[in-house]
Amino acid sequence: MSILSRSPLALPLVAALALSACDRPNPGTSITVNSSDGETLASVDGKSGEVKLDLPGFSGAFTLPKVSLEADNFELNGVHLYPGSKIRNVDVGNGRDKAFTMTFDSPADPATVRDWFRDKMGEADFTLTDQGGALVGRTAEEKPFRVDLSPAGSNRSTGTITLGG
Repeated sequence: MSILSRSPLALPLVAALALSACDRPNPGTSITVNSSDGETLASVDGKSGEVKLDLPGFSGAFTLPKVSLEADNFELNGVHLYPGSKIRNVDVGNGRDKAFTMTFDSPADPATVRDWFRDKMGEADFTLTDQGGALVGRTAEEKPFRVDLSPAGSNRSTGTITLGG
């Protein structure tokens, strides 16, 4: 079963993000939607703005203005990303080993971002455990998640949020 039949909003999400984008000089957000077999059905390249589709009955590629998603463009149970964060990559996974992975860059060190997530997610009824610096737990709907953070220069960090799996 493909991600499109399990999540009919996946392809419209990719299309809406691509069409609502404005061209920016910096790299935008890359987006990938995979089938249950792990094959890429749709993707948007954040560097070039190229959109590729490989769907039953249709395949093609075209270029649109780059998508650039920021902290307020992501929400999980009312929790956005750390203020000033920029989303680098979104991968709507294959449903077997992960459902969703997002990579982002934040304008603060990992400890500050982790503490911010711990407070906000705690307020939103997440179940949280700190495992070696990563936040691991379940959403209020009992969906598993993980937030990993690493340093990315002076007072900056890179994070990955994984939902499902």
